[in-house]
Amino acid sequence: MSLDWIYYAISWILLQWHALWDFIGVPEGPFLGTNWAWILAIVFLVVTVRVVLFPVFVKQIKSQRAMQALQPKVKLLQEKHKGDRETLQKEMMELYKTEKANPLMGCLPMFLQVPVFLGLFHVLRRLSPENQGKTLYGWTVDQFESATHAALFTAPLPAQFGSTDAQLAALNTSNGTTVKVIAAVLVLIMMTTTYLTSRQMILKTGWAEDPQQKMIQRLMLYGIPLSLLVSGSLFPIGVVIYWVTNNLFTLGQQQWVLRKFPPPQMNKTGAASKATPARTGPPAKKNGTKVTGPVQPGRTGGGLFGRNKNVEPEPQQSPVVDEKSRAPKPGAKPINPKKGARPANKPRS
Repeated sequence: MSLDWIYYAISWILLQWHALWDFIGVPEGPFLGTNWAWILAIVFLVVTVRVVLFPVFVKQIKSQRAMQALQPKVKLLQEKHKGDRETLQKEMMELYKTEKANPLMGCLPMFLQVPVFLGLFHVLRRLSPENQGKTLYGWTVDQFESATHAALFTAPLPAQFGSTDAQLAALNTSNGTTVKVIAAVLVLIMMTTTYLTSRQMILKTGWAEDPQQKMIQRLMLYGIPLSLLVSGSLFPIGVVIYWVTNNLFTLGQQQWVLRKFPPPQMNKTGAASKATPARTGPPAKKNGTKVTGPVQPGRTGGGLFGRNKNVEPEPQQSPVVDEKSRAPKPGAKPINPKKGARPANKPRS
């Protein structure tokens, strides 16, 4: 199956964005050793792809929520079929089918971006003086010439960390050290942001109970970033810029979605837990008995949101006086309370 349609689509989007930045007035010539019009064209290629795939990303989040809601049932199946892996997998597939949940949906956006990545990789590899004057998926000769010599801090976009001296000479650059430094820094940023995108999602949703799902999570968290340490040296600098931009876009998008639609908090049994209001005041008393329920600050019997409005405040009770403590002790001299006091109805002389 020919992939030319992907190469034409990627080239068309890239050229449209480059034409827009050129029309706005972004300088075509290098500034700080960088052709910013082509850099911005690659960045907004990412924006275009991510906007198109946003509905798929929403489905991914919904699928993850559905899988999280099924964790209690998955845990019961694991306990029921412990030691019988074949039966467990069969029962879990049946559960997913019944509940219309797809455990692979969480990786779908990444899979859909693979053709875009491969298309850009192929197009940038074709940007070489050896192909000058040839047609390239709808490019003009001037566009091809401009993109071939585009650079990021003097490092050509088609160059790689492992480019040979002959390849660098063909790209009109002889400073292989600068190319390696720029490529190495970008590859490290690519690895770090790839790790952070997976870690961000796992910290919010938690590790899956399903062994298959947990294995996929570990692969995405550790395996993919480590693999980029080797494969990243084979990527053109323009492709690494695309990958880094895509990761940064993913971090922002996930942060927004996870704040707007936070995952349910699961208790030890796997069910969604309800928040318990904290006590904000001292224990209330009713008829001499302590009430252990939550007390709302600043309310006396009103209840939450004004409920129980007919409850009257309890009257203040006078302190109980112990009469025995007021009795004279044995052997004490009686005290005449009227001694020294003036009779109430005796006129003053």
